[in-house]
Amino acid sequence: MKLKRTVALAAAVFAATSFNALAADKVQVEYWSNSLSPKFDSVMKELTGKFNASQTEIEAKWVDVPWDAFQARMVAAVASGTVPGLVNLPKPWMDQYAQSKMIVPITKQASGFKGVYTEGANKDASYDGQIYGLPWYQVTGVLFYNKDLLAKAGVKEAPKSFSELMQTAKLVKEKTGVAGFSPKLNDGFTGWFLYEGLPVLKDGKAAFNSPAHVKLVEQFAAAYKAGVFPKDVFKMQFEDQIAAFGSQKIAMFAEGAHALKRTKTDSPKVYAETGVAGFPQAGGKTPFGGFLFLWSVPKGYKNVDAAVKLGKFLTNDEAQLAFAKASATFPSTNKALDDAYFQAGAKSADPIERATSVAATAIKASRTLTVSGLPDEAAMNKKLDDEVQAAVTGRKSAKQALDDAAAFWNGKLAAK
Repeated sequence: MKLKRTVALAAAVFAATSFNALAADKVQVEYWSNSLSPKFDSVMKELTGKFNASQTEIEAKWVDVPWDAFQARMVAAVASGTVPGLVNLPKPWMDQYAQSKMIVPITKQASGFKGVYTEGANKDASYDGQIYGLPWYQVTGVLFYNKDLLAKAGVKEAPKSFSELMQTAKLVKEKTGVAGFSPKLNDGFTGWFLYEGLPVLKDGKAAFNSPAHVKLVEQFAAAYKAGVFPKDVFKMQFEDQIAAFGSQKIAMFAEGAHALKRTKTDSPKVYAETGVAGFPQAGGKTPFGGFLFLWSVPKGYKNVDAAVKLGKFLTNDEAQLAFAKASATFPSTNKALDDAYFQAGAKSADPIERATSVAATAIKASRTLTVSGLPDEAAMNKKLDDEVQAAVTGRKSAKQALDDAAAFWNGKLAAK
């Protein structure tokens, strides 16, 4: 009996020692999300737990870093050589870190997974011909319009091109006196050039003072002068546009489906008259307002394959759908976007339900409209935006404004 107890005890000790050894041998992959805690703790802990339960050689550890502290902490981590396995970056930051070699290309590890993501997301995941990120959640704008105001202007359906949108906005102003469209201009103008398929840089120089660029700015200037845009359009933030739409001071604007929640509560009559359509594509072959977050691997991380394995799990159809439902965002995989959760509202009369379905379809072509590789990004973008604002508001010709901005940009580009 004593021998049996000794053997049993030895077996138990051996098993515990073996288990601890296996646990110690696991590759630890710490991954940093960006401003998701505490609101999304539940879904992130659930995804982390599911990944760890499926693995025998890798263990993930989730850490959330606030938006305002993220870039400083990332720079410090890379400088010290103590980096996480994955970091959650918006597309502009991904490009910035790829350019400065703070993240590494994962083309080899991710190439076989590209078919999972949308065409737009795959394009956003690349920089300089290499894949630097695994696409995760995203948003895009859809067009909201006041059906009553459009009807009074003699317009029976939503515009299908940007030129139609501008013409519709003009008719609304002429027939009703209400500003027809409020374009998003407080975030800068480079996105509008890219939306139109017009280059911002070419051969290392500013390319936005061509006749085509001038024509676009002149179009905006003419609309502003005629009152087609609201006079404070350059200052209008998210809440301002929603309030203006709810009070029928604008007839059309572009935002995500969540933008109508306040309209539904504060202006139920306007909400009932709200139509929804995909924002029309132009020369850039993308709707306006797209923004994508991705998972990237920082420079200096030793177990890139393990990190990418975690990234693939976080960005697979099931995981993306779970996060999208929790966060009211959209996945970047084709299959998840086709899920009934997003498509159920395709024929709904409810504007928010319909907007969700419209966005889920439009977002497959969505791109993050950003310019990468600028040596003094803040100063260069401010100069361009100031000059465009001067042109649109009639204080300067479009040609002169863009020439002045281009000269400033070229000085910065030549000095880098």
